[in-house]
Amino acid sequence: MNNIEERITALVDTLTSDYGKGRIIDEIKPFPHPDEDVLQDIISQLRSLVFPAHFRNKALKSYIVRNNTSMVLENIIYNLTEQIKRVLHYSPEFQSVSDDEIAEKSQELTFAFIEKIPKVREYIETDVQAAFEGDPAAFSKDEIIFSYPGLFAIFVNRIAHELHLLGVPMIPRIMTEYAHSKTGIDIHPGATIGKYFFIDHGTGIVIGETTVIGDYVKIYQGVTLGALSTRGGQALKNKKRHPTIEDNVTIYSGASILGGETVVGKNVVIGGNTFITKSVSSGARVSVKAQELNFRYGNEKPEKKDIEQDETWFYII
Repeated sequence: MNNIEERITALVDTLTSDYGKGRIIDEIKPFPHPDEDVLQDIISQLRSLVFPAHFRNKALKSYIVRNNTSMVLENIIYNLTEQIKRVLHYSPEFQSVSDDEIAEKSQELTFAFIEKIPKVREYIETDVQAAFEGDPAAFSKDEIIFSYPGLFAIFVNRIAHELHLLGVPMIPRIMTEYAHSKTGIDIHPGATIGKYFFIDHGTGIVIGETTVIGDYVKIYQGVTLGALSTRGGQALKNKKRHPTIEDNVTIYSGASILGGETVVGKNVVIGGNTFITKSVSSGARVSVKAQELNFRYGNEKPEKKDIEQDETWFYII
């Protein structure tokens, strides 16, 4: 036992000594950090406001919708105001501001965000409709609301995007990374997404910060809407680095569309596994050139089939 105590003591000494090297990972802030657990609970509470018939808070014993809504809303306002107060301390413009001013600004931002919930609900309703119309495997709209990871990722992005637009630091990214961890879908809160957005399956999708997506867009698993290069680092901040996807576009699995100047026009179909770094005119169908399938039966000569002549290849899901 004494040997264990000595080893633990030595390790504590080593670590505490290492903490004093003045690096960013050693810095102790004079204010509390955002609380991931609280923010995840806020997402859950917001979900019950956006889908009151599907995700009611079971801890609240109220028969009247108005009363239930009031209690959920007050809980969100209290906790979100506190979390915004914490993250505002990280912004240079608030580092020399009094605590009272930060508290007032935090409450102002919280109420400005809450006022956006009807807009979020308006957009989410169209997303549910797009998923139901776009997926023949969907049993019902309720099934989509309860179980589709794509819809959950879109929901979190829509609330995080509103916070992002209000200039709230850190919290939007923490929210979308939580959705990323649950769904495998990585959407930056800065991305602008129109109505009737459908993500089918979803695993491995990446949508970058400055992406702009129009209405009635459908995206399958493994799609990347990314930047051509990030080697410029912080020098690229606030520049358009990710593509624009116009209305009624379908992007099939494994496609990569890169670059801030890349625009995919209306009514385009992007085939699976394509790699696009230039704009695509409206109405085009983009496919990978010269792919073929080889079928061999025993010792017979392989039968070759040009994949581009097979229309069904576009619909790999």
